[in-house]
Amino acid sequence: MQIANLLEQDFSTISTLIRAHAEAHPAQPALVQEGRTLNYRDLDAAMDRVAAALQRDGIAPRDVIAICSATSLEYAVVFLGSVRAGVTVAPLAPDSTPVGLAAMVADAGAKLFFLSDGVAGSLGDVATMIGARRIALDDSTAGAALSTWLAAPGFVPQAVEIEPQWPFNIIYSSGTTGMPKGIVMPYAFRWAQVKLFRVLGYGPGAVVLVSIPLYSNMTLSSFLPALSLGATVVLMAKFDAGHYLALSQEHRVTHSMMVPVQFQRIMARPDFDSYDLSSFCVKSCGSAPFPAALKADVVTRWPGGLVEYYGMTEGGGVCALPAHERPDKLHTVGKPAAGHDMRVIDEEGRELPRGEIGEIVGRSGTMMVGYHNLPAKTAEVEWFDAEGRRFIRSGDIGRFDEDGYLVLLDRKKDMVISGGFNVYPIDLENVLRRHQDVADAAVFGVPSERWGESPMACVVLRAGSTTTADALMAWANGQLAKAQRLAAVKLVASLPRSDIGKILKRELRATWGAVPAP
Repeated sequence: MQIANLLEQDFSTISTLIRAHAEAHPAQPALVQEGRTLNYRDLDAAMDRVAAALQRDGIAPRDVIAICSATSLEYAVVFLGSVRAGVTVAPLAPDSTPVGLAAMVADAGAKLFFLSDGVAGSLGDVATMIGARRIALDDSTAGAALSTWLAAPGFVPQAVEIEPQWPFNIIYSSGTTGMPKGIVMPYAFRWAQVKLFRVLGYGPGAVVLVSIPLYSNMTLSSFLPALSLGATVVLMAKFDAGHYLALSQEHRVTHSMMVPVQFQRIMARPDFDSYDLSSFCVKSCGSAPFPAALKADVVTRWPGGLVEYYGMTEGGGVCALPAHERPDKLHTVGKPAAGHDMRVIDEEGRELPRGEIGEIVGRSGTMMVGYHNLPAKTAEVEWFDAEGRRFIRSGDIGRFDEDGYLVLLDRKKDMVISGGFNVYPIDLENVLRRHQDVADAAVFGVPSERWGESPMACVVLRAGSTTTADALMAWANGQLAKAQRLAAVKLVASLPRSDIGKILKRELRATWGAVPAP
């Protein structure tokens, strides 16, 4: 079937599209990393070897395999080959604690565990807690060598008729709010994402630079559509702003999806303007709050468009903001994408009119099945409208403006209630970031005998700054409403972040939560 016809179907698979590209342009590079290249013909053949090996080992459709490693060609091939066999993939973060890794492998029910030598070395005694058979992606002593585990070249697996609601992957949440939960996404979820991201212009002429680890859902939301639509994907094992710029220039990169902190580090480089980035068509961003001033800087200085996406790993609704087209809306996260129904509800679950502040809920083709083995937790994030249609609660607070653009205020759990008033940390963070000496800031609530809670800030200063915490607090409080005023400012060397750039406020609360506030 022609690729264009496949993309018009209500459901097909990423594996089917990759095979179609292998037939249409076999010699085109599919995956590139540090001097190594797999074209579409060889990628398709490697996926067959993985799928055939899984079938040989008795791994059936909907069984689970886990992967834990830095990004590599082998990682990508195992992931893609597994879903060709209808197998569910649980990609795990290498920087998880050994006990956490063992717990996630067990929770997922993984029958095989693909890992690298570095991950194996970090497990220590905990390795004995992992019952899954181990396969070494790097042919190290971490497990059976991948090169000998794979089926023989040319071996073709049995065809699998994949159902839309079969689990495609289990993504374990970043743990910013506690123990990670396994988010189960169906094959239909990933198919809907392919259609959603077609608007970015991925195709056989596109070169997509992937600089975030492959275990991140945000990475997969770009990586999988790029290959499904026939692009060349350049992989980075570890992000470095200078190396990113060098690769962009070398490979004439056209597309890239990143998190805000990556944009921040790239734009802050004094040599940014010396790189030739004229090949860029679109940069996209998501996963964490994207300051309006940073968006404006990217739009002004970096060729090509900039599209911000707002959504949740659990799925539901997605908003998109083409920042290069709407410079007047940089304080928003855009409008709901086509086919995405997003609403705002109050504490009692009643829908609110446009302009009112409440929790954001969403419904679309990209929705999780639920949290793995946690039906009660799944029920907590579901909301049903008057017609009984299922929506996913975001846990975020916001409102839609008069033009239908979503203004994101904060995470519901991060909101500070001071003297009965709702204080949104993001508002205070935006004020602090306007100060010429502030490189980064995070605001969170601390206990206050007088007000119940008061906002406190941890601030990272720019290099060479001599300002003090007291001076910064006085400056900020001079621009804030009385209920918003900071009770304390602490200067810190850096803010704790997850691998995909989210500030870990729970760690800040654990360190500073006992600080007495007026």
